Amino acid sequence: MKMIVAFFRLIRWPNLVFIALTQVLFNYAVIRPVLLHAGLQPNLQGCAFAALALAFWLVAAAGYIINDYFDYNIDIVNKPNKVVVGKIISRRWTIIWHLVFSLSAVALGFYMDITTRIHLMGPGMLLTAALLFLYSISLKRKLLWGNILVSLLTAWSVLGVTWCESSNLIQTISLHLPQVNKITRITFLYAGFAFIISLIREVVKDMEDVEGDRRYGCNTMPIAWGINATKVFVAVWMVVLIALLVIVLVYVLLFGWWMISIYFIVLVTLPLLWVFRKLFTANEPADYHRLSSVIKMVMFTGILSMLFFSYYQ
Repeated sequence: MKMIVAFFRLIRWPNLVFIALTQVLFNYAVIRPVLLHAGLQPNLQGCAFAALALAFWLVAAAGYIINDYFDYNIDIVNKPNKVVVGKIISRRWTIIWHLVFSLSAVALGFYMDITTRIHLMGPGMLLTAALLFLYSISLKRKLLWGNILVSLLTAWSVLGVTWCESSNLIQTISLHLPQVNKITRITFLYAGFAFIISLIREVVKDMEDVEGDRRYGCNTMPIAWGINATKVFVAVWMVVLIALLVIVLVYVLLFGWWMISIYFIVLVTLPLLWVFRKLFTANEPADYHRLSSVIKMVMFTGILSMLFFSYYQ
């Protein structure tokens, strides 16, 4: 039982639930209704969508596994009670699980390329696995590179769903321009939200982990620029995100969508304002951990907001 619990901790199962929930809601509450309303048959049906979701799940799990493998020394300092690799699961088995998950994700990607109208998902999964490996061995220790990569890959979980429907969209762009524009706008709205909020959270986590990172030669933003400059960086991106949310709120209010407006104000915007206010008074790792947890909650409520699009179709 201890081994099973440790394995699920190793693959970060709550984060995998986030990824799966994001893709399920984005496909079935946003993309699919628009395509069906236009008389189009979605590419992502049944086994195809299951293969896509499982491929993303596996490649993300592989990324978490290899990250813990290379972060052993840092994690012993930053979170000694949560270390799994080398304590409960051997380093050898950690590598084996990483390879199994990565290769399975790539295989599923090529399976989709061969059996459906979806293109380049195999190379996409291969590139994702390679970038996650590169992140673990090098990029996460470099100023901003690791943060940007993780944020891009978070956005990719949204963009990947639209990419799978790209053949539908390209073939019908002249016949169904309003639907194509709608899907494009919503895709970039959620992908942009995912990128920015993930970037904010990654930098906040760097402030939380600064002691262990400094000891093992990582050049993260808090180490390279200092805590105060890093807080300014986070604050600027929070202002950008909140401003974008306000613009979206004005837009939906013009349509009289009161439920989603109240939802965004109470469960997305107000928590972000709380994080912004607490950011400059945070000093201890526990403070940054609390901020990171609230940001993660906002990511979750942001994902759930997709349900409103099926209601307002």
